[in-house]
Amino acid sequence: MGQRPRILIITGYGLNCEAESHHAWKLAGAEPELVHLNDLLAAPQQLDRYDGLMFIGGFSFGDHMTSGHVFASRLRHRLREPLQRFIASGRLILGVCNGFQIMVKLGLLPGLDGEYFRQRAALLQNEIGHFQNFWVTLRFEPRSPCVFTRGLTRMMMPIRHGEGRFYVPDRRLLDRIEAAGGVACRYVDPANGEPTQRFPHNPNGSLHAIAGVCDPTGRLFGLMPHPEAYLYAENHPHWDRRRFDGPLPERGEGLMLFENAVRYLSS
Repeated sequence: MGQRPRILIITGYGLNCEAESHHAWKLAGAEPELVHLNDLLAAPQQLDRYDGLMFIGGFSFGDHMTSGHVFASRLRHRLREPLQRFIASGRLILGVCNGFQIMVKLGLLPGLDGEYFRQRAALLQNEIGHFQNFWVTLRFEPRSPCVFTRGLTRMMMPIRHGEGRFYVPDRRLLDRIEAAGGVACRYVDPANGEPTQRFPHNPNGSLHAIAGVCDPTGRLFGLMPHPEAYLYAENHPHWDRRRFDGPLPERGEGLMLFENAVRYLSS
């Protein structure tokens, strides 16, 4: 796939995390390109030129019909076959916040049984009932096949969402997601590192404290927290206190997810 993987970042219609997402992939060693949704729908064959795809955060179509719903509907009707080929060819897809919502509503996640265009889960309104914007602690699950989270353990990361509560209507389906290693990361209590349902450590009330999900191949991954917003040590809310413990690292921990993806694509 070449030494510098090419990453397509879809923009437009209320999505607003393109600058930091582009910078994250660039820092990680990829060649990201911003493409407006309309331009992609007008020439869907261009998807074949990329090694990875990112659905970014923001408020697509104003979240007027639940977050990500309209964006996902346009993709399902206009880009289904090219996306199916993209997935089958072994490439990567990342969705963050609104991008995760789009992937779930499109059916790309949880992706069980190779069914990538059937919605089987949802991201509902936060249990507390309104938008949340602060930092949480995540635990990455070592048994997950997720390409993006390999070798990661715990990390703080910011959340910015009003609809992030992961939900599936069938307990048996949730058990299957867990058994397949589909839960890549969870919200945890920072005091003990254990998954929690308690607010604010679990900011939305997600089932099983689920913060991010991958498909069984580990190549498709979505999460509510924003790794692209933690690219430098100074992004951390306590960076000024941390510097008294020693020199600050050159990069923020969120960059490691992108570096894992580039390492996979470059191997």
